[in-house]
Amino acid sequence: MADPLILALDQGTTSTRAILFTPDGQALAEAGRPLKQVYPRDGWVEHDAQEIYEASVAVLREAVETAGADIAAVAVIGITNQRETVVVWDRSTGRAIHNAVVWQDRRTEPACQRLRARGCEARVTELTGLLLDPYFSGTKLAWLLDHVSGAREAAMRGDLLTGTIDTWVIWKLTGGRVHATDATNASRTLLFDIAKGEWSAELAEMLDVPLSLMPQVLDCNGDYGETEAPLLGRAIPIRGVAGDQQAALMGQGCIKPGEMKATYGTGCFLLVNTGETPAPSRARLLTTVAARVDGRTTYALEGAIFIAGAAIQWIEEGLGVEGGPQAVEALAAAAREDHGVTLVPAFTGLGAPWWDANARGALFGLTRDAGRAEIAQAAFDACALQTRDLIEAMRGDAPSAFAGGVEMRIDGGMSKSPWFSQRLADLTGIRVCRATYRETTALGAALFAGVGAGVYRDLAEAAASRPPTESYQPQMDAGRREGAYARWLDAVPRVRTA
Repeated sequence: MADPLILALDQGTTSTRAILFTPDGQALAEAGRPLKQVYPRDGWVEHDAQEIYEASVAVLREAVETAGADIAAVAVIGITNQRETVVVWDRSTGRAIHNAVVWQDRRTEPACQRLRARGCEARVTELTGLLLDPYFSGTKLAWLLDHVSGAREAAMRGDLLTGTIDTWVIWKLTGGRVHATDATNASRTLLFDIAKGEWSAELAEMLDVPLSLMPQVLDCNGDYGETEAPLLGRAIPIRGVAGDQQAALMGQGCIKPGEMKATYGTGCFLLVNTGETPAPSRARLLTTVAARVDGRTTYALEGAIFIAGAAIQWIEEGLGVEGGPQAVEALAAAAREDHGVTLVPAFTGLGAPWWDANARGALFGLTRDAGRAEIAQAAFDACALQTRDLIEAMRGDAPSAFAGGVEMRIDGGMSKSPWFSQRLADLTGIRVCRATYRETTALGAALFAGVGAGVYRDLAEAAASRPPTESYQPQMDAGRREGAYARWLDAVPRVRTA
């Protein structure tokens, strides 16, 4: 009998994709659709929820067809999604009452400011592990209820439902039979008590959001029902759900305390597993749910770098480097090692652990013989030095997770570069393991689903199914490494406003 196949849906910010996996983590086929971005005003970002659902069905079908697989061989579906993006819909018609409000959207900053002024942030952080920021779902949901005509009244009548993108897609795929999310997505809403593992009436009152709208919270390997048979040719169980960064943590096999992953795209998300006790952060990192499997919750510390790959794009476009990111990398690799140039790429402010939205980028250490190569190398180095900032903050917040030797498992677009992978190891001083298979987010959703469907005995067997990695040990002299970090720590305060 052939091995069962696992179908993963990866609903992201710019695209919707599906990948069909074998139990040993091999991708048989994938399919994708771009997602239209909607910008009604400066700082507002929306998506068409119906477009997301229709694309989800299309790519799930196409991935199976492209693989030439029998739909009967698909044992289970796993779903991962852009976190914090929220949808509200009519439970009778199944239509969204407004475009989805995307995680990038900043329209609720005034509401967050009012809550901060009332002294609410400390309590919010205590219960949720998060900060009061428009990034998270709760204030977006309150905005929708207050700004869509009749929405709050309809919500009080019980006519509306809400959820993050996973919840919306599950509800649609199951024909409205299942209204559920997982603990990782719930932990990003500002409404979820991460220690108790349940929605918080206190937070709901604070944000003025009725909990009757909210979905049931299940495990990452929970039972999310079955797809309606006509959609994919037969009813297929959905048994795995996780937000994108937590799915990538699973896809990198980071299931034990101290195991850490970093995803390098436009920005960078770094997460370290801290075990079964949430680690409060003194450095204003986020404390979040890493996973909940078979009723057991594990936690993570998370830090976000706003500008990572975007700094390389800035070099390419701003300095006129032709040939794409590879040309920028070649230029950087040719730079003099003693140039002393430092770039602080605070183009949209500084993320963790600095949290200064008004900071702006700057170059330091320029001399007459500094040129494009040195500036290009400084852009790559800025990604590594910001990563070290997060590692040092995490080490301070959760020293037990760093008690043994640590390694950082990386994925995302920049991880394709062996040169950058080595540079990252050199400037952070820790071993870097580069995933040979880059789609770790979709893989993580597949692994959670495989556990839920019994394809794997447990989480450990699922994690062992991830593809091999390439390892990079630090080779830079410690003096040079610490000198580079000292220059960075001298430069950052010069651009800060807070």
